[in-house]
Amino acid sequence: MRADRRPAALLGAAALVTASTLAFGAFGTGPSAQAAAGTPKTALGKDGQKLAVSASAGLDPAGDTIRVTGEGYDTAKAIYVAVCKDNGDNRIPSPCLGGADTGGTGSTSKWIVPEGDPYAGDLAQVWGADGTFAVDIGVEAKGSGLDCTQVVCSVVTRVDHRDAGDRSQDVRIPIAFEGQDPGSDGGDGVDVPAGTVSYVRAAEFTTAGRPLDVMLHPNSRKLYVGSDNIVDTADVSEQGLYVLDPADGKLLSHIPQAPGSTGALAARVVPQIIAPLSGDGVVFHYPLRGIGTAKDGDTAAKGVWLTGAAVTGAGAGTTASTVLVAQGPILSAIETATGTVQRTLTLDGGSELGVDTAHAAAWSTGLSGGQLRRIDTTTFAVTATVELPEGAVYFVEPDPETGNVWVGSGSSVLVYDKDAKLLATLEDVDRATAMAFDTSTHRAFVLREDYGNADAGADFIGSLQVFDSATFEKAAETLPLPGSRANTTAGVAVTPGGATVYVTDQAESEVLKLDRRMSPKVTQAPTDQSVAPDDEVALVAAADGTPQPTVRWQTSSDGGQTWSTIEGATQNAYAFTAKTSHDGYRYRAEFTNSVGTTRTSPMTLTVTEPGDGTDGGTDGGATGGDASGGSGTTGSTGSTSTTGTTGSTGSTGTTGGTGTSGSTTGGTTGTGTTGGTATEASTSTAGSLAATGVAVGTVAALAALLTGAGWYLHRRARGGARPGQ
Repeated sequence: MRADRRPAALLGAAALVTASTLAFGAFGTGPSAQAAAGTPKTALGKDGQKLAVSASAGLDPAGDTIRVTGEGYDTAKAIYVAVCKDNGDNRIPSPCLGGADTGGTGSTSKWIVPEGDPYAGDLAQVWGADGTFAVDIGVEAKGSGLDCTQVVCSVVTRVDHRDAGDRSQDVRIPIAFEGQDPGSDGGDGVDVPAGTVSYVRAAEFTTAGRPLDVMLHPNSRKLYVGSDNIVDTADVSEQGLYVLDPADGKLLSHIPQAPGSTGALAARVVPQIIAPLSGDGVVFHYPLRGIGTAKDGDTAAKGVWLTGAAVTGAGAGTTASTVLVAQGPILSAIETATGTVQRTLTLDGGSELGVDTAHAAAWSTGLSGGQLRRIDTTTFAVTATVELPEGAVYFVEPDPETGNVWVGSGSSVLVYDKDAKLLATLEDVDRATAMAFDTSTHRAFVLREDYGNADAGADFIGSLQVFDSATFEKAAETLPLPGSRANTTAGVAVTPGGATVYVTDQAESEVLKLDRRMSPKVTQAPTDQSVAPDDEVALVAAADGTPQPTVRWQTSSDGGQTWSTIEGATQNAYAFTAKTSHDGYRYRAEFTNSVGTTRTSPMTLTVTEPGDGTDGGTDGGATGGDASGGSGTTGSTGSTSTTGTTGSTGSTGTTGGTGTSGSTTGGTTGTGTTGGTATEASTSTAGSLAATGVAVGTVAALAALLTGAGWYLHRRARGGARPGQ
């Protein structure tokens, strides 16, 4: 596939002058217009060219000016210096802001040409010595159909329109505007609501001609693409059926040919992929009346050529060996391998077709609306009818989970139940051209594409919208798709679970891979704790998110007014040794990914000093005599304390004394004959678990309870502890 297949953004001198004249004056040239300092950047070309910019980040979206210099370029070639959509290595950077310079300073692009070039002078400047240049260019976030807040933009050098396919002078430096994180997947996302779902461009596959339809095979997981020729590569035939690796777009197979009316093979456009074959491969339609089958590795497709009118719609049949075909008003069930017609039904005004194999139903309507009919595919009888509003119909897509049908009618998506009762109308400014369902997540994915001209309000930006297929509410943030335009056909495919979506982009001759993102959503959070000094505290928190969020712990010593990050605390569990100074501190975990940041609710730590008593219960029953049977003495009285411990045991004596307790519960009396035994001296709030107020016998149960609640039971630390901040 040729790398220069797209038309350049700047097509000729007249277009260049017009675009630059319109853009000129939007940017100042004095110091106030200069971009934020401190973000210069350089890049190297494949032939040693060096490109440098005075600023690459923090640019003013409304308009800024940056200095661009270059050296080591080929002075025999003419180049543009501009801000363009960055399409990657060896790809034409396009579209671009504005056009060539006509005023000498402050415009959105500059034209550098060889000495003696016919455009040298007012339109273009001449190379400096040894392929050098120095220019000021104006940059803005949006303009000329380019939205740099939605796609990666770069300051680029590229050979001019007279040899647009020459990639030898391509050098690119990505730029970012205020609020964007340079090199990130979409900014820091701080304060995005927890669990916010969105989709981002993950890749652009350019290995499949001009895509018209896509299908992800349910068994082989290969991506099948039906394609037409690319408009600006007349010397190359890209039409046919493609098989791609869905991970990276690597071309696995290209099946360009299928048989015609005489059986002769010829190159075919593939506007619709009808159904998957068992194991691998697909059934597809090719104009005018072709039904083909092919799989990865085939060099040519098998196919049958139907009699009658041109095929206007098709869908899976009631068995694996059949398909349903609409040829205008005639609906037929045919054998895929032979084209043999099994049954037919005439539907006046019909042409568009959507098939629901899960509910043995098909839905038919006209290209411009009219009656929408539900057909039982077992009996071939019409079971429901409704009149659609007048307007172009781009798809009829049944939901295999609910049995409802979604109809793309102009800029509306109309949802009807199995009885053709209208359930919802989903409006937007752009027309709905294709959609797909993911039944595992109950989601509907709608591709909207802008089509028209600027005078009619076109902005050349479409979108991907995601809805809950039962409630019809938005289930993800709308993703703008700059340059998304189509005539009448388009395609959407979704991986099970909705992690990745593939959509056609005919304007750029690409299949876009869109990956799911979700801002962090807390699933486990720490709760308040009360501990004693030198106890070890362990906090645990967790969150879901895509990509997997990172975590950092923060603490506040002023009641949550200000927060500071705890150095090194970047795991889900954070442990430290409590100090008296930590009393009243608050702690929280902050989870961050490319979508957003979510924090747990703060927990409060209470650090309680021990009471004044120091010997409560220590001698709560002293020795009641000596070992030789001498006269026993009275056990000493334990003093009341909040930290009482177990009393000692009296030894055997002749007249063993009485050991009493100095606690609320008291000890037992020593036995006069054999020496008394003094038992535990404790209070209801005392002991080594005083801070919890729970008896010693419940320690294991308490630990299990607290662990499940999001924090661990503290334990007495014995040196080497880490600080809590």
